[in-house]
Amino acid sequence: MSNVVIVDYGMCNLDSIARAVEECGGQPNVTDKPNDLSKATHIILPGVGAFPDGMRNIRERGFEEALNREVIENNIPFLGICLGMQMMAKKGEEVEPTAGLGWIDGEVVKLEPNKEDRRIPHIGWNVIEKHWDVPIFEGIEENRDFYFVHSYHMKVFDNDQIAACTPYAGGFVSAVSRDHIFGTQFHPEKSQKVGFQVLHNFLNY
Repeated sequence: MSNVVIVDYGMCNLDSIARAVEECGGQPNVTDKPNDLSKATHIILPGVGAFPDGMRNIRERGFEEALNREVIENNIPFLGICLGMQMMAKKGEEVEPTAGLGWIDGEVVKLEPNKEDRRIPHIGWNVIEKHWDVPIFEGIEENRDFYFVHSYHMKVFDNDQIAACTPYAGGFVSAVSRDHIFGTQFHPEKSQKVGFQVLHNFLNY
């Protein structure tokens, strides 16, 4: 059984993601101890809230070094969810310019409303359009709906790292991928059967 370490850095209610991991066949281990990442077969970084607060907590609690060691050096499969995906970028512009983990060539900026889609934050169900068949989308049909809650999004400058987009507010990147590193702007743990399929695929990667 997979030992799925869910990083607790003080920015998310972790019960729902832990239950979802368990239902998908993994053994969830919610931890606020960076050393526990060395025991992981898979790592999940969830999160809600502001980019600078998230990065500050990760750095102050010693997670940045542990994440870089296990994910970048040791190639442990990684999934960032919502703010967890955004913090994979090189920087974020929310509140104040803040350096991210730098794993994805992009920056996090405010989601801007357009004539058709004026409501920000973007809350609720929306479609994702896959750019290519990354492993976490195996068995998932085109144009399925997932659950979103966010006011910021990641502008990705390397097209090879864009896994899916969503046609809201002019369009935004809703999933990223780089080798064994994945990120979703949507919440798979809140996206019912199709979201659980994403988690199941990740745990079997």
